Amino acid sequence: MNLSSDEIARYRRNIALAQFGEGAQAALKRGRALVIGAGGLGCPALLYLAAAGAGRITIMDAERVEVSNLQRQVLFTTADAAAGAQKAVAAARRLRELNPLVEVEGRVGRFSRDNGDALAAAHDVVVDASDNFETRYLADDACARAGTPLVQGTIRGYEGRVSVFNWRGGPAYRDLFPQPVAEAGDDGAPGVLGAVCGVAGAAMAAEAVKLLTGLGEPLSGRVWIWDALAASGRILKLRPGPARPGAVRFEST
Repeated sequence: MNLSSDEIARYRRNIALAQFGEGAQAALKRGRALVIGAGGLGCPALLYLAAAGAGRITIMDAERVEVSNLQRQVLFTTADAAAGAQKAVAAARRLRELNPLVEVEGRVGRFSRDNGDALAAAHDVVVDASDNFETRYLADDACARAGTPLVQGTIRGYEGRVSVFNWRGGPAYRDLFPQPVAEAGDDGAPGVLGAVCGVAGAAMAAEAVKLLTGLGEPLSGRVWIWDALAASGRILKLRPGPARPGAVRFEST
């Protein structure tokens, strides 16, 4: 897939990167990314995916914009909140304004058992920016069945966590958390620093770009944790642990 002159001009800072070039940019153009949730994590992830030139982006969200969202959900405006705009629709509109060279679809609705398998199979990467355990497990299961890598992030107060699951036989989210636990984090819980969402969401976009282009080493088998208060980051490696029925559990070391 060749790049147009407009694409070369827009993405020249990507193309100038060592190991990137026009080949990786063309791969990114071919890429199909599903982002579940246009919230605190989804907004920065979507911005950087669209700006980078991911060819097709699907946004899945069932909620409307509220004024309390604006502290961290940087795709939306005060006017969106006043109008009660659908997040998926408003986010898609903003991304098209940012980059008219990418195809963006906003789907109003939830990722569910009914649509999850088809959605995972229709995309090259799924970015789970949801704020609840049910969706996280649904996305993980659908991606495992479809063989689609999953970029997953969570926010807990001043801390953000990002990992990649279901990549080339690597661990799944269920392997790390066989059942919901408080330590998994939840950006829907009261209190979250907006900038932490930005850092984690941007990291999720970077992982998605790596997966779509084949560059670098994805965060498979590892969890990146960033603590804003301590201004520090760390990587937890995962190792095989006690088996759960039907799968291998991985534990942090």
